[in-house]
Amino acid sequence: MSDLQKSESEFIINEQKTPDLEFLKFFDPTTMSIHLKENQKPLGKKGMPGSFELVELDTKTLDRDYLEIITNQILSAIDDETLGNTEISKPGALVIQYRDYRIAITRPPFSELLEITIVHPIKQMSLEDYHLSEKLMSRLEQQAEGILISGAPGSGKSTLASGIANFFNQSGKIVKTFESPRDLQVDPGVTQYTRLDGSFENSADILLLVRPDYTIFDEVRRREDFKIFSDLRLTGVGMVGVVHANTPIDAIQRFIGKIELGIIPNVLDTVIYVKNGGISKVYQLALKVKVPSGMVEQDLARPVIEISDFETNTLEYEIYTFGEENIIIPVDENGSQKTGIEHLAEEKILDRLYRFDSHPKVEFLSPGRIKIFVSKDSIPALIGKAGKTIQELEKSLGLHIDVEEHVTQQDLPSQSLSYDYGESGTALIFEVDRQYTGNVASFVVNDEFLFSSRIGKKGKIKILKRSTEGKRFSRFVNHDDNLEIFLKRD
Repeated sequence: MSDLQKSESEFIINEQKTPDLEFLKFFDPTTMSIHLKENQKPLGKKGMPGSFELVELDTKTLDRDYLEIITNQILSAIDDETLGNTEISKPGALVIQYRDYRIAITRPPFSELLEITIVHPIKQMSLEDYHLSEKLMSRLEQQAEGILISGAPGSGKSTLASGIANFFNQSGKIVKTFESPRDLQVDPGVTQYTRLDGSFENSADILLLVRPDYTIFDEVRRREDFKIFSDLRLTGVGMVGVVHANTPIDAIQRFIGKIELGIIPNVLDTVIYVKNGGISKVYQLALKVKVPSGMVEQDLARPVIEISDFETNTLEYEIYTFGEENIIIPVDENGSQKTGIEHLAEEKILDRLYRFDSHPKVEFLSPGRIKIFVSKDSIPALIGKAGKTIQELEKSLGLHIDVEEHVTQQDLPSQSLSYDYGESGTALIFEVDRQYTGNVASFVVNDEFLFSSRIGKKGKIKILKRSTEGKRFSRFVNHDDNLEIFLKRD
């Protein structure tokens, strides 16, 4: 075992650096990257992933001639293929891997000026450095074969991916990588592949012939990358993907729409989120056929992907089809939807109603039942012949729908009723003139219809707090709102 393997983590400093490479003078053991741009002072990021600062490396402004010297030195150095190679070459852009330095050179017409960006890994880390729980280590050893490493740029995703690759290699597994450019810091036993004839799809064809146990796919970003990742995993290859994402849920969502929803848990079983160089969150995925959390009716059962905290087994998100779209809904500790089904109403249901009415309203009576308020003229089109249209809408949304005329202040008589308001333990009590006993009163808040209720004996209107009307009142009426009561027009 090498000294590097014996140590928990060591600075990656190549003692055989070519002394005549000008850019090396800008690096020290704490430099993560340098940024050299024409007509600007050289800048460098110093520190560790998640904890670094951008500093000025020299007071001298860089000119094009100086940057061309650096460029030519780099190109000469990689003439020796043992030291490096060109990973990407396009008009105005060049990506080079020189030893453990990743170099991007851009120039007009791609960029407005000549610029050289050079990234260098600060240290190589083994899984022991991350102090993983026994549960997570056991999963990596025995079960995890569809792993997604996510995080923001510079968070340490590739460092962790390198550690996992080396862990699998040292565990007696055959490990390959897909990289463009090839910059993962892996053991010599790990073979690093790039795009074959410009395509990872061609690389995948070769990969299936050599039958690796695991493939590390660095930077899954294009639509075809997600398909290749999924196809390889479904053939039985263990996959570890690296994805830029601000949250672990965002990383999972990247797969939605690119592959069939039901096979996502077969492709991804473990999602690791990296932040500030450490593991911040781990999710596990499972597919179940059930009624989504917050819904209660059995005929609403559907395939649901459960996303749970790996360490606690706490359900945190669900993915399922709502209407014709796949959605992710957060779930609280009690199994209820955090945002409520109303979030779906705004984004999904109302979109369906605009073709019938320009100002529809939606009220959720229960998790599986809604009431739709539309204009009187819109109701026939919404219902359809023999109820066909509304039935199709119910089937598409997976909800039972009641339809009611949407009443606005303009539809009501000009005369409003004076009222006194009070509450009991279980009810809201409104009292109007007793001469209106037996009539139906319409409640309007800020010129919007709220609900209707019959006026009882002695002019009293009693609204139970637990009723649909009571819940709607508490939800939409604040102390400073303008609440009015009108007699409902015949």
